Amino acid sequence: MRTEHRTAPRRWAAALIALTATAALTGPAAHAAPATPHFADGHGITVVGQPEWHSERTFTITVRTDQVPEHPPLPGQVSGEHVVMVTLPDGYDGTTRYPVHYTLHGSPEYPNAVQNMEITEEATAGVPLITVEPNGGGRGWYTNWVAPGSSGVQHWETFHLDQLIPLIDDNLATIATREGRAISGHSMGGFGAFHYAEHRPDLFRYVGSFSGDLDLLNPEMRAAVTASALWDGAGTPLDPPEAIFGSPVWPNDGIWNAQSPAQHVGALRGMGVAIYAGNGGNLLEDPVLAIAENRVRETAVVTAANLAAAGIPHDFLDYGDGSGWGEGCNGKHAQRACLQADHDDYVGRIMDVLQHP
Repeated sequence: MRTEHRTAPRRWAAALIALTATAALTGPAAHAAPATPHFADGHGITVVGQPEWHSERTFTITVRTDQVPEHPPLPGQVSGEHVVMVTLPDGYDGTTRYPVHYTLHGSPEYPNAVQNMEITEEATAGVPLITVEPNGGGRGWYTNWVAPGSSGVQHWETFHLDQLIPLIDDNLATIATREGRAISGHSMGGFGAFHYAEHRPDLFRYVGSFSGDLDLLNPEMRAAVTASALWDGAGTPLDPPEAIFGSPVWPNDGIWNAQSPAQHVGALRGMGVAIYAGNGGNLLEDPVLAIAENRVRETAVVTAANLAAAGIPHDFLDYGDGSGWGEGCNGKHAQRACLQADHDDYVGRIMDVLQHP
């Protein structure tokens, strides 16, 4: 195990400098706008909205799935319609094959939020990498719900792993193997990334958590999950507190225990693993986000300790109050500057390992 404090190397920097120099020699063609792909239905997914461009490299598609036919939408979302944001590398032509980084948003967030697009585009500028951010719902928790209420069937894990990944591989020029695929996520999405990687280690070569809720044995995390089912800020209609993982109370909490990433790290052996967390910095400054980060850091500590006990190499990027980690980062939860530094570092790490052009 390697715990890193404050700064971390951005090993892709040298390659990016070389690529930039090459671009200067080869001229404008090196930065041609990516070709617009057409998405066909498949794997239980119906494409109801073809690519809509939001920048030179980023577009969204809209899909429906039989695994989450309806969901509690956030304002502006349509229940049962799932936006998927895709960022392509410069010069994507549909022929050269690229690795794919799946990154999962938090709660209650939108996959196509402008901040998410900007973070991704900055972290991948000049990098031969496709990034995909699917809808995970305001409180989907990247799992197949065990006792859904009025929301109905919520099989988020099946949607993403068994349907979306093959759909992306069918419709984009990807390296469609474990060696060409990484996953990460923020907050709820950090839980989702580790949860998915542990369930399907055959799919992913690298996993990362950005301030993720990694320990479902932690009573504070259980409170956060159950509260999200009862909070209209995470979407409506509301659901019973046991909708997602069942009862959180012993002795009926077996599903919580079985699905907790921190206690099932053995499946990550042979995979690159990176965990990012701050300590909240000054807890009196923006106390809600400060305390939130302070508490999720405890789940990172538990997960890192279990990885170390299992002898699984990993990196714990423990950046404390953010000093020296990213300009403007002061260790708070969901802070743009901290998340940008997380993504910048993580992209460098995965590109050291993934197959790519």
